Amino acid sequence: MDTVSPRQRSANMSAIRSHGMKPEMVVRRLVHGMGYRYRLHRADLPGRPDLVFPGRAKVIFVHGCFWHQHKKAACRDSRLPKSNLIYWKPKLARNIERDKKNIRALRRRGWKVLVIWECKTGDVGALAERIRTFLG
Repeated sequence: MDTVSPRQRSANMSAIRSHGMKPEMVVRRLVHGMGYRYRLHRADLPGRPDLVFPGRAKVIFVHGCFWHQHKKAACRDSRLPKSNLIYWKPKLARNIERDKKNIRALRRRGWKVLVIWECKTGDVGALAERIRTFLG
């Protein structure tokens, strides 16, 4: 059972943005500061990757741990809600399947894909090294 009214739930869900959130902005600033240039959210690519490097045929997705269900045991943000599981379980499962499908489609088209999880954006040094290795 949901703990808020349908009207309030709708208002909450509509307030959730899909672009320009803090983890994505951390990655964008870092990548730009490293001297790499990119395109944002190309609609002609499966999944509309957050950062696209056309000349390198590489893309980066910045995934929120909750919305994309990060499966690392140490990630506290990926826990399922305690209420309304009838809604949340299928929704989050669809997100996971959609992500897998989009990554497969990108790889079939010759793109290399890097997924950066929200919980991994705090250690900027490690993140920079991972991005440098991927883009290098």
